[in-house]
Amino acid sequence: MNDRVAIETRAGQRMLVTGGAGFLGSYVCERLVMEGAHVVCVDNLLTGRKLNVADLKASGRFEFLKADVSLGLPQIQVDEIWNLACAASPPTYQIDPVHTMMTNVLGMNHCLALARKTGARVFQASTSEIYGDPGVHPQMETYRGNVSTIGPRACYDEGKRAAETLCYDYYRAHGIDVRVARIFNTYGPRMSPRDGRVISNFIVGALNGEPLE
Repeated sequence: MNDRVAIETRAGQRMLVTGGAGFLGSYVCERLVMEGAHVVCVDNLLTGRKLNVADLKASGRFEFLKADVSLGLPQIQVDEIWNLACAASPPTYQIDPVHTMMTNVLGMNHCLALARKTGARVFQASTSEIYGDPGVHPQMETYRGNVSTIGPRACYDEGKRAAETLCYDYYRAHGIDVRVARIFNTYGPRMSPRDGRVISNFIVGALNGEPLE
């Protein structure tokens, strides 16, 4: 996209990005700032890093707020809410499964409630994990999954499923303009080598000369 066109597209708009200091969230913040938006980044820094968004301060259109989305959000006027909050690293989200579940469910509810109040559009970063241990490959959007409510990963998987349900319930009940993207395996700069997912495990293993299994 031409940068000039992008800036004209977002100029004067205000965005709230939860999980904005994380691996994917920081790139969302970068893009929105580049497109001319004013960005308010909310992150509890459980897995995110302020270093990921440090360069954005120079734009004069970026604010960072350390906060936990499960406890609430700043009550500010925004045009769009991008919800990327919640650790996606299995070793991390399994440390405190209750908090993981609440981040997904309560955090999503806070985003949607703010959208209802302000008229903002909402983007929810969901996951392929909503399909659980799928029996169908590749998965179509119509596939309902092979899931467990009690497994060790359920706090993340079921939390994301519940968040999707909230999105559609708010849409049906209140007409909230919401988009849900089920993100599969991602990798790139700013990804932690201790992420614990398959791609980072393979890369670290290869660098260490270990057999890839």
